[in-house]
Amino acid sequence: MYQAIVFLPLAGFLIAALFGRAIGARASEVVTTTFLFIACLFAWITFVSVGFDDHDARVHLFEWMDVGGLKVDWALRIDSLTAVMLIVVTTVSSLVHLYSMGYMHEDPSRQRFFSYLSLFTFAMLMLVTADNLVQLFFGWEGVGLASYLLIGFWYEKPSANAAAMKAFVVNRVGDFGFMLGIFATFVMTGSVAFDQVFAAAPSLVGKTINFLGHHWDAPTVIALLLFVGAMGKSAQLLLHTWLPDAMEGPTPVSALIHAATMVTAGVFMVARMSPIFELSQTALDVVMLIGATTAFFAATIALVQNDIKKVIAYSTCSQLGYMFTAMGAGAYSVGMFHLLTHACFKALLFLCAGSVINAMHHEQDMRHMGGLYKKVPFTYAMMLIGTLAITGFPFTAGYYSKDAIIESAYASHNAFALYGWAMTVLAAALTSFYSWRLVFMTFHGKPHDQHHYDHAHESPLVMTIPLGVLGAGSLIAGFALYNEFVGEGVGEFFRKSIFMGAENHILHAMHQIPELIVLAPTAMMVVGFLIAYWFYVANPRLPVALANALPGLYKFLLNKWYFDELYDALFVKPAMRLGRLLWKQGDGTIIDGFGPDGVSARVLDVTGRVVRLQTGYLYHYAFVMLIGVAALLTWFMFSGV
Repeated sequence: MYQAIVFLPLAGFLIAALFGRAIGARASEVVTTTFLFIACLFAWITFVSVGFDDHDARVHLFEWMDVGGLKVDWALRIDSLTAVMLIVVTTVSSLVHLYSMGYMHEDPSRQRFFSYLSLFTFAMLMLVTADNLVQLFFGWEGVGLASYLLIGFWYEKPSANAAAMKAFVVNRVGDFGFMLGIFATFVMTGSVAFDQVFAAAPSLVGKTINFLGHHWDAPTVIALLLFVGAMGKSAQLLLHTWLPDAMEGPTPVSALIHAATMVTAGVFMVARMSPIFELSQTALDVVMLIGATTAFFAATIALVQNDIKKVIAYSTCSQLGYMFTAMGAGAYSVGMFHLLTHACFKALLFLCAGSVINAMHHEQDMRHMGGLYKKVPFTYAMMLIGTLAITGFPFTAGYYSKDAIIESAYASHNAFALYGWAMTVLAAALTSFYSWRLVFMTFHGKPHDQHHYDHAHESPLVMTIPLGVLGAGSLIAGFALYNEFVGEGVGEFFRKSIFMGAENHILHAMHQIPELIVLAPTAMMVVGFLIAYWFYVANPRLPVALANALPGLYKFLLNKWYFDELYDALFVKPAMRLGRLLWKQGDGTIIDGFGPDGVSARVLDVTGRVVRLQTGYLYHYAFVMLIGVAALLTWFMFSGV
């Protein structure tokens, strides 16, 4: 059964990729989607059996590498942490496959699209079932490759190609740090297998890594290098710039990348490597600092975006920051709880956005929408559910998981605990504002594009069924699983898959904080809603007036804190200048000038001049002979020979 979960998506990919043209687009859709639903069913059976019945397993497939001291098996690690990721990945992916059958029905290359979706799912499943760091890295790079293919699926668009390349390059920066972390782990523990690494982890205390003449604390170095990889894959501050541009791919891709697969890989990896992170408070401090800053930073940008998908994209970036804040507090299960609930409501929000875009004939600018609740009532209802969940409305999924993160930040002993709490509380208000702004601009008010509005219609059943399933998850996932992830039962649920040190009592401490701190996120949610209502329903002229009154701040946020421009000045342009210098001067002048091309050019030049002496006229040759005889006689006369 475990093998089927992982390899059914691979089988679907191979069938659609190799035989898609032969069997047709419809057959490719049906095969890949059916395989995903079967894998999803098996994943839920695994979740129940492993998470609640203590049926952990390790399935050895074959020996992969045995070189020197490096021995790597290809095996599937099935524990409660894996089980959570299995239901997240397969559930969202199967629903995205089903939704795509309606969304992509007019695309002539949809068999290629479905093959890419299944490849993406297979790579993520390989990542979450990995039994060692090398196998995890295989899945890590696999989702990077698949994201490149999916983001650039419409390769006829230059913007899609540029976005795919940007995602690929930025992730390579993070992956370089991740590889160094794997190398350091192997050097210090002698293994990359999780069981051996975790068993050796306590012995790393007090050990150092010598680099550039300085001795660095080994657990801190390993944890921080691994976290650099997580920053790239999960789009944290400094390595976040690829994520919004990933919206160039079809909307189902956004739901898959942003909700269930690639961006959650970094969060999962930190939870998996908790025995290493627990050894370094410095690393946990950095994780919380980056996570809390990202939560606030991305939320500020989402305030002013006009593309419906980019608003949700920056929301994803912000919510990932919440997850890392929990990881930095040592509340790994709480971060995983938000990962699960976020998968429900974020996939719902993206697929609702896709339904709106489909209804508006591929219009994505919210300024051209308005009044759509009458045209797409079911999509509107599901968007409301997703919005209530992400803003933390009481008793929805986000209320339980996001509030738990804020509480864990406040209760932790992290050096940035107060900062993390303040940033996440402020981000809660901003989240409420931009989420309701999206709802009001899209579904309320007067239509701004009457032609598209008149032709708008509700999506077909194949697209609305996934919305209904995800809507249900966004409502019930929080209270249904709260005890297993945050309450007294968390020790039993993650008994073997997440390690918490003897001094880590965060899951107890977070339940002892003052009541006012507990109520702060809900208060911020209400404040954000009221301001959004005031701006976009009660007085819709106010946002324009405010933007005109504060043009500098508005442009700063609209241009995403100018990170793209900064990186362009610091890295892109200098790299291009260096490349041009090496091309023109290094290759053209030096190598071509003095190398084989230069030598051949000189030979041609000399022979060309010599050829000119071969005129064919007798008197020219006689003249040259006369000059030669005169020169020879002169030499004899003056040389004394």
